[in-house]
Amino acid sequence: MKNHRELPSQTIEESYNRYIDMVYRMAFSYMKNKADTEDITADVFIKLMKKGLVFQSAEHEKAWLLRVTGNTSKDALKHWWRKNTDIDLCENLQAEESLHMDETLQAVLALPPRCKSAVYLYYYEGYSSKEVAAILQKPHSTIRNHLQEGRTLLKGVLEHEE
Repeated sequence: MKNHRELPSQTIEESYNRYIDMVYRMAFSYMKNKADTEDITADVFIKLMKKGLVFQSAEHEKAWLLRVTGNTSKDALKHWWRKNTDIDLCENLQAEESLHMDETLQAVLALPPRCKSAVYLYYYEGYSSKEVAAILQKPHSTIRNHLQEGRTLLKGVLEHEE
């Protein structure tokens, strides 16, 4: 087991303030609703507090948070409740406020999961394809293929809407 020092609360608060928007956007790209996104965001920062990690750099911390956000979101999507709930029964539920999404972001969120994360991290979070490969723990060539496939799918969807 790794020996981790406990992070001071000021550092956790600084991390939270610095990365809350990024974690929220990443979680929303998976969950597509405010309530689940907020739960995932909270879970990610709770994991950060419990782990008490000391990061080598701000980029290391950012990459860790993105990886944990993606994994936590994927785990939530696999949960038994999601598989056993008929979404049609929830159609009349109203959200407190809707997150404004343009047609491009909606198209990105509708991409197949293999492309969605790569496209989101590359275009919305500004990572290079090599950095996306490291974050998603996939070969660089795979990420390049996912980006190309995502661009092709997006082009078709967005041109069709025009």
